[in-house]
Amino acid sequence: MLRKALASVPVSNMKFASVLVLLFFCSTFKKSHGKSKPKPGCEYPPSQWCRSLEIAIECGVQKQCLELNATRPNSAVPRVEVTLYYESLCPGCRVFLTQQLFPTWAMLHDIMEVKLVPYGNAQELPSGNSPFTCEHGEPECHSNMIEACILHSVGLYSAFPVIDCMESAANVLAAAQPCLQLHVPSMTWDSVTTCVKGELGFKLMHENALKTNALSPAKTHVPWVTINKEYTGDFQDKAMSSLFNLVCKMYKGGKPPACTGAQKKLDRSLC
Repeated sequence: MLRKALASVPVSNMKFASVLVLLFFCSTFKKSHGKSKPKPGCEYPPSQWCRSLEIAIECGVQKQCLELNATRPNSAVPRVEVTLYYESLCPGCRVFLTQQLFPTWAMLHDIMEVKLVPYGNAQELPSGNSPFTCEHGEPECHSNMIEACILHSVGLYSAFPVIDCMESAANVLAAAQPCLQLHVPSMTWDSVTTCVKGELGFKLMHENALKTNALSPAKTHVPWVTINKEYTGDFQDKAMSSLFNLVCKMYKGGKPPACTGAQKKLDRSLC
């Protein structure tokens, strides 16, 4: 069922982001002495293997997680905050999220904090059965709310791969359920639909409307990118062309190896 459902995601579109993420997780979490696979009992995706000591032990990668933690930047130095105000069916938003924001976060999540606000150019109506209208119609309102519900339920760390998977697909809505099953199997689709159809979904979208409408300067387009809560045309241009370089430059602490190109002499086993 999952493979059939994912047929709507074009292979040709699994571009730079997918390649970077696969390489990153392969090199970061590989087992020593040539043993690259986690224990059979490990049910977590690679992005969560170092989330806690318990998960690392279950997946058999505690040595690699300890080495990874030893090379992480100073936690006392503020991370670069990147906030994306977007709408789920906007072509420009989808390109930026999947080709710039997600791959940069995959490589630099230790020095950057990402916030996602799915709303964009939507309008909140004072009354009616459909309190929101969206630039790309009802499907966009629906997918905006799905992404908001997943973000609320599991947090950005787990939700971001799901959203990247959705936005990379030919059909964002059709990909939502299989992408959730692939990246957060512990979360049921029923819980998402309950949020979307209930008061919580509308509450989350109202909060995103307030955040978007409170922007200063006011948003004139999407994607709208703020760096450390600030918007400038220069930030926007640099984020759109090379967010990775912008985050590395903006970070005030010691640059991680990904920014400097330094070789990390850790585990030399290969995937």
